[in-house]
Amino acid sequence: MTSRTPRDSRLRLVSPRRQPLAAAAPRAAVRRPAPRPPEGTPPPAELARAARQGLAAAVRVARWADTTLSPGNGNGKGHGTGARDGQGTLSDATAHRAAADLDLSVGQVRADWDTARLAGLVEVHGDIARPGWRLRVWDRDDTAVLRGWVALFDAWSLVHPAPESLEPAAVAEVVEAVPQLLSFCQLMAGPVPAAQLLDLLDQRVAELRAEHCEIPYGPQPEPVPPQDTPLLPLLDWALAGLAAVGALTYADEHATLTPLGSWAVWVKLEQICVAAQSPAGNIEVAAEDMLRGCARLRPNAARAEYRAWLAARDVGNAVTELLDAARGEDALLRGLAFEALRVVGAPAEPEVRRAAGDPHLRAYALLWLAEYEGADPEDVHTVLTREEATWLWVDTAAAVADHGEAPLLVRHLESAVQPTVPALIEEVRAVGHPRTVQVLVALAAAHPDPALAKAVRRAAFQVHTGGA
Repeated sequence: MTSRTPRDSRLRLVSPRRQPLAAAAPRAAVRRPAPRPPEGTPPPAELARAARQGLAAAVRVARWADTTLSPGNGNGKGHGTGARDGQGTLSDATAHRAAADLDLSVGQVRADWDTARLAGLVEVHGDIARPGWRLRVWDRDDTAVLRGWVALFDAWSLVHPAPESLEPAAVAEVVEAVPQLLSFCQLMAGPVPAAQLLDLLDQRVAELRAEHCEIPYGPQPEPVPPQDTPLLPLLDWALAGLAAVGALTYADEHATLTPLGSWAVWVKLEQICVAAQSPAGNIEVAAEDMLRGCARLRPNAARAEYRAWLAARDVGNAVTELLDAARGEDALLRGLAFEALRVVGAPAEPEVRRAAGDPHLRAYALLWLAEYEGADPEDVHTVLTREEATWLWVDTAAAVADHGEAPLLVRHLESAVQPTVPALIEEVRAVGHPRTVQVLVALAAAHPDPALAKAVRRAAFQVHTGGA
């Protein structure tokens, strides 16, 4: 039986079973059968072995840095180990030390270190580079290994930069055209002559130039024909770059996808197919509309939607769009935006870190960063102060009040850090969340205990009128 004395009301007023907000959905999302890679694709364990072999040098340098430069080993981390450029570049002293310890050239150490950063084996936080979570699980988590290799595959043009003699605009066009070349290679399922790829590249570059052509308003000078850049050197550079990350082999004027490369191309194509079959057509809409479309999906289905939406966009623009949606008035979109940012992973870390300075996003950003840095999911809430946890409780309650059901709002009391309802009300009023009055009114209307509801309603009135 529940006490009718408000000052003595404990928060365990209902069954302690938690229920996620998505459970309020009127119907379950239609689940798409898990797609299978093309016939002949090696199993994930074999692909992961190939990825580990290709990244062995990068792992070696990353582990050297972890062992030699980590705090507590007596080797004095912080004394010249980083270049302080915000990119995690090795300082000259550290590069020479690694070269001596590993019996490598300084150039090879730097190249392997750059590969480790691009594959997520090393993560950069401000001016500090430290081992990433993928390095911690490298020997036991095939999925983490494959995701690390795909991150490197996506960055092939950074692993193998274009020569300065190539025109930057033409280089950008070729980078944009490469996915179509790779799709053609997978379709051919064997060696493809470079001459055939050159013809395809020429067609794709012409299409891209036509798509990007804009006719300005008003009188303009006579147009200058674009410089006719030879594409063969650009194709050679692109194929050499893809070969450098292990996506294909390029010899005797023929390119052949490796099993890893073929699998990665299939993954990218599958992301596009998932987007095309999205129940709400989320690939075409802005972040806010996409998040609303995902609000009533179960977690796995929502994550598939996030991946599909992200696959169709530049990751930097996507992160900015998600954070803009999170800054809006709808608290539900705030939580969903950070769920989508969890799917983004490492590329979102700098922007999320900056978002921690925004009072409306701070609690979400701190939880995201704690999970990203490897905190135990059961203990991740401990990174929040009591005030931040209370603010998050109110924000989540606002989402439940706007989009959930009354019983779910009552159950939300269980997640409060305060031991009693009066203590909760006192601290909720103190944090100054803009939705405090609405949340308290909704909670009073939903709660079955008349005495407690009355106390909550009185608190809502006092907050509204500015009373003590």
